[in-house]
Amino acid sequence: MNIHVLSLFPDMFTGVFGASILKKAQDKGAVQLAVTDIRAFSGNKHNQVDDYPYGGGAGMVLKPEPMFQAVEAITEGKQPRIILMCPQGERFTQKKAEELAQEEELVFLCGHYEGYDERIRQHLVTDEISIGDFVLTGGELGAMTVIDSVVRLLPGVLGQEDSHIHDSFSTGLLEHPHYTRPAEFRGMKVPDVLLSGNHAKIEQWREEQSLKRTFERRPDLLTTYPLTEKQQQYIATLKNNKKDT
Repeated sequence: MNIHVLSLFPDMFTGVFGASILKKAQDKGAVQLAVTDIRAFSGNKHNQVDDYPYGGGAGMVLKPEPMFQAVEAITEGKQPRIILMCPQGERFTQKKAEELAQEEELVFLCGHYEGYDERIRQHLVTDEISIGDFVLTGGELGAMTVIDSVVRLLPGVLGQEDSHIHDSFSTGLLEHPHYTRPAEFRGMKVPDVLLSGNHAKIEQWREEQSLKRTFERRPDLLTTYPLTEKQQQYIATLKNNKKDT
């Protein structure tokens, strides 16, 4: 996969792209990451890429020319997914990450100031993405979040090919608890079932714990999850126990 980022502050990506999974993914050849300074396409000696909004109002607005020209220079006639990081965009989810991970090329547009000229939104981008109902100074941190989420899904990036399959939200439920050595720490013990060696019971425990954690922390996920009859019975037991307490 090729991922391009257009930003007014390209240095923000140096540490993120040069460490952890994103660095390993590049070293393995699974992804190529590049950041372009939007100001390189300003077309003026002051490198100005924003201007006052027509009709008045507070703040500055990113001009269309630099963004269009930057995208055209990067894509060279190709038609990749062009993603606008924007608080008005679609809420980012694991399902969206899995969708984007199927693409060969992605372009992220990171804005600042009051917003974008509407022509960028209407005639340049294919997707608008928000990472939550809050406002950041710019789109860079949001783009980093989405890129990390997508790249880890690419083949060969994680140590084990199925590592991401059981992640929270990948299955539609929150992930079950994890434990490692030592089996007892300061009087806190690992559940006996995980030490039993009985894989069928371990899988049952993990499934129940995943359901329990989702029921307690994100019950909204259960409204759309296709529960089996057995799982429905377990959820009913959890509800009854909650009423008793």
